[in-house]
Amino acid sequence: MAMQLHWFKGRMLIVGLAALLLAGCGEDYGIDQDGRKVTAESLEGQWLLINYWATWCAPCRAEISEFNQLTVQLKGQPVQVLGVNFDGLQGAELSKASANLGIAYRVFAQDPAAHWQLPRSEVLPVTYIVGPNGVLRERLLGEQTAVGLQAKLAQLQKDAEQ
Repeated sequence: MAMQLHWFKGRMLIVGLAALLLAGCGEDYGIDQDGRKVTAESLEGQWLLINYWATWCAPCRAEISEFNQLTVQLKGQPVQVLGVNFDGLQGAELSKASANLGIAYRVFAQDPAAHWQLPRSEVLPVTYIVGPNGVLRERLLGEQTAVGLQAKLAQLQKDAEQ
């Protein structure tokens, strides 16, 4: 009986450790336009600039160079520029559209709106700023500039420190 109890406790310890390890694995966000996995770990603790775009949206197309510029300017900082295709393009279509538009930042293949509770917008372009705690901080409608986004981000970061 003592041997069975010892075996049972050992077994439960293993199950408990496995559960803890799995709980530590963050939720992933599918893949990007290049078929690479977007891990929760890669976005954890980052400020996220999530821009929704469509190939038929002229202001969306115009602001892509601004987001590309911002990606370079913010390199090494805890900020990620991310895109989402409003029309839900997938696979090769998403990859081709992203390449044709010259997008140099990561584009989600699956819409992450539910995870960060982003409200659906019927206006494009729309950009959401999510804080490092995963909470939506700002919704920006219309075409954005790198300078304007940096100023908005700096203000939000300053407010978060206070």
